[in-house]
Amino acid sequence: MALLRGSSGVVGSRRRCLRTAGLFGGALIFLIALCYFTLNTDTRLALGLGGGGGGATDDSDEGIHLDGILSRALNESLHLCSEGHLDQRLYVQDKPVAQYGHLPIIYFVTPTYPRREQIPELTRLAHTLLHVPRLHWLVANDQEGCNTFMDGMLKRFGIPYTHLASPMPSNFRKVKPAPRGVANRRAALQWLRQRNLTDGVLYFGDDDNTYDLGLFSEIRQTQRVSMFPVGFIADYGVSGPVVRKGKVVAFLDSWLAGRRWPVDMAGFAVNLEYMAQFPNVNMPYKPGFEEDRFLRSIGLRLDLIEPRGKNCSQILVWHTQTKSKKAAVVRLESEYLDGRSNLGALFRSLKIMGVASASDTEGPKALISKNGKASDHATILS
Repeated sequence: MALLRGSSGVVGSRRRCLRTAGLFGGALIFLIALCYFTLNTDTRLALGLGGGGGGATDDSDEGIHLDGILSRALNESLHLCSEGHLDQRLYVQDKPVAQYGHLPIIYFVTPTYPRREQIPELTRLAHTLLHVPRLHWLVANDQEGCNTFMDGMLKRFGIPYTHLASPMPSNFRKVKPAPRGVANRRAALQWLRQRNLTDGVLYFGDDDNTYDLGLFSEIRQTQRVSMFPVGFIADYGVSGPVVRKGKVVAFLDSWLAGRRWPVDMAGFAVNLEYMAQFPNVNMPYKPGFEEDRFLRSIGLRLDLIEPRGKNCSQILVWHTQTKSKKAAVVRLESEYLDGRSNLGALFRSLKIMGVASASDTEGPKALISKNGKASDHATILS
């Protein structure tokens, strides 16, 4: 009997322990769920925790408010540096600009950031866009203040433009890999929203990509969301839709990661009237998932996708990348950078562009050649 009583006592203790553990576990789950749902959708999406909601089909997120973060920004700042809405070009592709007035406007969003290659790449891109009628170029720079050199450069091209300073929030700069370009694209979305623009087409075009002029004719026809393959993407060398009988049925991409829409940022365009139906449209700070979450936030379904570029058999945009290097430093004393030669003005310009700078003490010593022979710069400039 004593043994039985001892056994029943042990069993009772175990039951009490299990009940206690169960209560504790239930309370813990409740607290976790409470914290999750207490965080607003904006914060959860920015942190990559998902947006909640229901009612989605296998290929749609319609009704799911994935992100409304633009209205309540997370440590973001947005500065309108300059803009020009009048097309200063007299002719585009050998026709007067006025002849293109019936075309929908393409809002070409270019995220960019300060580096040695920034100005050359924007210059190269501008000379492509100069051939595109009815285009508004939104250049969003990842910088705290406005770049006055960039202001002047954008104005000089004569393309209708908006220059925004939209730095990445400091807390995301510590993340590896950093969600580069997200703050800039979000700033452009905010700019479009503030102006209630519903006529035209949105396209995200990086400053280092290569664009076929045929791309612009294709995306200008976008009724909801158009897609097309992008060259030079990851292991397959391409990313884009799989099309059967004129319909998008799947996607070809070497990095899936559970993404519903495994496409490159340069591989789709969105009609603004369609996008306006989704007030919570946005893009989270989650590297690799920006395209997927953006497209999910606008309720995309397979049957809504319009394949472009001969049923996605043409490459009209390439994800080219310029080899990046640090800005050069040349040892060229400041006393020689006065008005005695062009070098003073030249190096001041190079420094503003982030390409190179002159130093009194650092870098390789500047050599100047004459008649095929190198001379110390002091010899020529003294």
